[in-house]
Amino acid sequence: MTPPAIGPIGYWLFTASAWALALGWVFRLSEWLLNSGHIDDLNRTVLPDPVRTGEDRPQVTVVVPACNEEPSIAATLRSLLASEGVRLQIIAVNDRSTDRTGEIMQAILEEAAGGRINRSHSLQVIHIEVLPESWLGKPNALATAARLAETDWILFTDGDVLFAPEAVSLALRYALACEADHLVLMPDWTMDSPGEAAMHGAMHALSTWTMRLWRVADPAARDFLGVGAFNLVRRSVYGAVGGFEGLRMEVVEDLRLGWTIKRAGYRQRVVLGPGLAAVRWSQGAWGVVRNLEKNIFALYRFRTPVALLACFGLVVQIVWPLAALWAGGWARAAALVQFGAIAGLYVAARKVTRVPPWYVVAYPLAAGLFLFAHLRSVTLALARGGVMWRGTLYSLKDLRSHVGRPW
Repeated sequence: MTPPAIGPIGYWLFTASAWALALGWVFRLSEWLLNSGHIDDLNRTVLPDPVRTGEDRPQVTVVVPACNEEPSIAATLRSLLASEGVRLQIIAVNDRSTDRTGEIMQAILEEAAGGRINRSHSLQVIHIEVLPESWLGKPNALATAARLAETDWILFTDGDVLFAPEAVSLALRYALACEADHLVLMPDWTMDSPGEAAMHGAMHALSTWTMRLWRVADPAARDFLGVGAFNLVRRSVYGAVGGFEGLRMEVVEDLRLGWTIKRAGYRQRVVLGPGLAAVRWSQGAWGVVRNLEKNIFALYRFRTPVALLACFGLVVQIVWPLAALWAGGWARAAALVQFGAIAGLYVAARKVTRVPPWYVVAYPLAAGLFLFAHLRSVTLALARGGVMWRGTLYSLKDLRSHVGRPW
């Protein structure tokens, strides 16, 4: 039956657009089914024997920036100090914390110095009291520690990541075996609430329109990645692309580092590794929205028209299939095909997202909340005249002046 409000011609035009969207989702699903098996799993990959160097020489420098990470920093540092099969130079940076983060770092340092923790690794703690002009806090912390690196490889991570004992060793062996310059290990996103799982599932499904993990290794593809929890980079490559000194005002510094490395022609790889690295990124669905507050507008390079165009695209993604269900007939069939394809993506991508497939029932609501996060990020940045990050407001004018080329 044709809805009387739009008439026969309007109905068939709407139906055609609903089918175009549905077939787009079918294509996304087919890509995942055909190619996701090409993403290696460190737990299942046969790797060369561990790299042996001089007994006292570290092989990887691990940079751990932390600002007000009191609940998690001790567990992060202890998990790194328990690493096996590799020698680490660990540099922990207390970035102007107002809680006990710095005290906890010093306590772990004393434990390590006293031999009560694995003596195969070295630990150094840096306290940053003042933020230099024209720097964001995290890039400054990362750059400060990276200048002290003594190894050929640097692992940039966060102060709330937990590592399995074999994680860094496996990552290094894989990177050497495939001659990578930059290796991203996808962490396990620890989710303790249905809201978090629903948001992660919807965000990943929507991201398949712009991100193909299996193409990151292709030097001819534009696809790239950087993840703050686990960016393992050759020190020579890090220096060649300008390091974080070149990203001093970059809000999404992890992703931009990956883009910079790939654009410069270096070899980039993405791997899975269930159980090797885990991070609790948010607390509940609202925690996801709050974490996206600083990131989303930055992803669009602080260009308001581009961000609003992306919001319009999300509106279409959310409203069109629901309207098609109501319209009935062939339009409803298109909506059912679309939701079926999205459900298929939830199943196909479970090894990446760790989200149970049945969360697809919450997709429309979670996608709507993701749209709200977009609008909130843009609105707050424009209203404040800048981006608020860990208690510091960074001027939108300064951010835009350092934003660099679009993706």
